[in-house]
Amino acid sequence: MIKEEVMKKIKPGAKVRVYEDSTPFAGLVIARKHGSEPGATFTVRTVLAGVGVEKVFPIHSPVISKVDIISSPKKIHRSKLYFVRKKSAAQIRQKLGVSV
Repeated sequence: MIKEEVMKKIKPGAKVRVYEDSTPFAGLVIARKHGSEPGATFTVRTVLAGVGVEKVFPIHSPVISKVDIISSPKKIHRSKLYFVRKKSAAQIRQKLGVSV
């Protein structure tokens, strides 16, 4: 279960590390859906071996043991960052001001 103060920091543009049964998945949060209701989710994207990988995590899942916030967004004014799917890491850094 994710703590309340960590849930508030999971926003689009934040870099997070999600631990599912001690297996970490680190990346950029590109979407957060349905607030904090029972069906709420957040989508994390990263590039592994040159291939873009996205995972959708339910916020209230018992499988998630811990979420670390690596960095918080600074100048993000969009709720969904789906446009980063077509951008390179350098373009994402320039546009969002975060390291990928």
